Amino acid sequence: MSALGLKIIDESVQQANSWINEVNERTGWENKQRSYRLLRSVLHAVRDHLSPDEAAQLAAQMPIMIRGVFYEGWDPSKTPRRERTREGFLAQIAPDFATDPLGDAEEAVGAVLDVLDARISEGEMAHVRATFSKDLRTLFAF
Repeated sequence: MSALGLKIIDESVQQANSWINEVNERTGWENKQRSYRLLRSVLHAVRDHLSPDEAAQLAAQMPIMIRGVFYEGWDPSKTPRRERTREGFLAQIAPDFATDPLGDAEEAVGAVLDVLDARISEGEMAHVRATFSKDLRTLFAF
C-alpha cells in the first residue's frame, strides 16, 4: 500500500492526470477542467464510433480511471455510430462546449487524438483509424 491508499488507484490517478496534462499542453489552454472535458467528450465520440469489440480493445490500453471515463454512460446497443464527416463528428463534441466554445474544434479534437496516438499502441490506433471514413481520418495527425 502507498501512503495515500492502494498503489493501483494512486498510479491510475497519476496516469489520468498525465493524460489530462498532455491534452492541456497540446491545446495550450492552461485549464485542466476544460482539458478534462475535451478528453472526455472526444473519448466518448471515438467510443461511439467503434464496435463494442473495438471499443473494448482500445479501452484495454487505457489507465483504469481514463477507461472509466471512456465507458461512462455508454450504451453499446447504440454503437457503432457511423458518422462519415468531420463536421458531424465535431458536432457530437460541440454540446459539451455550448457555453465555452472550443474555437478551432478540429485543432482541439486533434490534440486529444494525438494523445491517443502517443499513449495507445500503433497497431490498435491503426484499427481505430480504419473504422473512420477518409474525411474523419484527417483529424488524426498520423
